[in-house]
Amino acid sequence: MTVPDSTRLMYELEGTVEDNLNRHLAAAQEWMPHEFVPWSEGRNFADLGGQAWDPEQSRVSPVARTALEVNLLTEDNLPSYHREIERAFGRDGAWGTWVHRWTAEEGRHGICIRDYLLVTRAVDPVELERMRMETMQAGYDSGDKPLLRVCAYASFQELATRLSHRNTGRYTQDPLAEKLLARVSTDENLHMVFYRNLVKAALEIEPDATMRAITDEVLDFAMPGAVIPSFTRKAALIAKAGIYDLRIHHDDVVMPLLRYWKVFELEGLGQVGETAREELAGFLKTLDAQAARFEDRRAAALARDAARERSLS
Repeated sequence: MTVPDSTRLMYELEGTVEDNLNRHLAAAQEWMPHEFVPWSEGRNFADLGGQAWDPEQSRVSPVARTALEVNLLTEDNLPSYHREIERAFGRDGAWGTWVHRWTAEEGRHGICIRDYLLVTRAVDPVELERMRMETMQAGYDSGDKPLLRVCAYASFQELATRLSHRNTGRYTQDPLAEKLLARVSTDENLHMVFYRNLVKAALEIEPDATMRAITDEVLDFAMPGAVIPSFTRKAALIAKAGIYDLRIHHDDVVMPLLRYWKVFELEGLGQVGETAREELAGFLKTLDAQAARFEDRRAAALARDAARERSLS
């Protein structure tokens, strides 16, 4: 297979980009972070006597706080993400317009989540800032992925982020946080639709190369927040709580997109595309089995915890 020329591919996809950009702008609702944050609570902390933050001030549980911190710190690395997609998409035409529009919307997500956390005293502001500095100094590096892999990765990642925000909001049991993160997840879903549609168009233009890109991104997928301090431990807590785990990743992120692209129904693939599709099918079986094992272990652990609590009561 001849690797598709990026310039030619970008030219052929330009109309798809412009069409989906216009659809996005028509669907995207303009909203302001302050509409979701009770500034009247945050302006005056006199009742706290100027004291340092204390966990008792938080209206959310420790696990919910961890999930909120991970979501925010992921959003905070936006400068790195902007650099990556601008490198892949360029600054010209509809591609460049999308890059900057997407960046502006993602920036708003970080603003509103941080506002919520700070004005409601949900997290330790000093520790949060330390983690922000460490995360942003680590940055994010895609390894200079080619255009098709960037589009495939962004499709999966935006859908994963949507679910992570939505499920975090529900888990907090705070109506304010749930409403805010539902608004953020709506944006993330629109972003997913944009990239998803690009991949669909690319499958029609370069089916073998696009199938290879999809497979590579499913096999190598990692959330961009992996550079966050203690991410592995925090991700384990989030998974144990059912906010985002392997089952959600398999059932609600990977499979819906593969079905939309009809990857197992495509005809006319060459050897490279067929090989990639076979690899993908095999990996999905492994991922499903891993998700099932995790669910079993989590259920057993929860049962042990419940038995321990009963014995202590």
